[in-house]
Amino acid sequence: MLSGANFLIFDEPTNHLDMESITSVNEGMKKFTGNILFTSHDHELTQTVANRIIDIKENGKIIDREITYNEYLGIE
Repeated sequence: MLSGANFLIFDEPTNHLDMESITSVNEGMKKFTGNILFTSHDHELTQTVANRIIDIKENGKIIDREITYNEYLGIE
């Protein structure tokens, strides 16, 4: 994020972090003005950062929607 890149790829960026570090990563990702491709099991991170969900199913079907994670899950 400090190198000036406009595209970042993260694989489980909050795994094994304490709460303060998770909050810092979350805030940094929200402030980043480029594109981020990430995977995460962290519901709050995905809900607060993602604005597009790409779900690749086991049968190869790809679901690609520009919505929040909660909207995708039908929570909102």
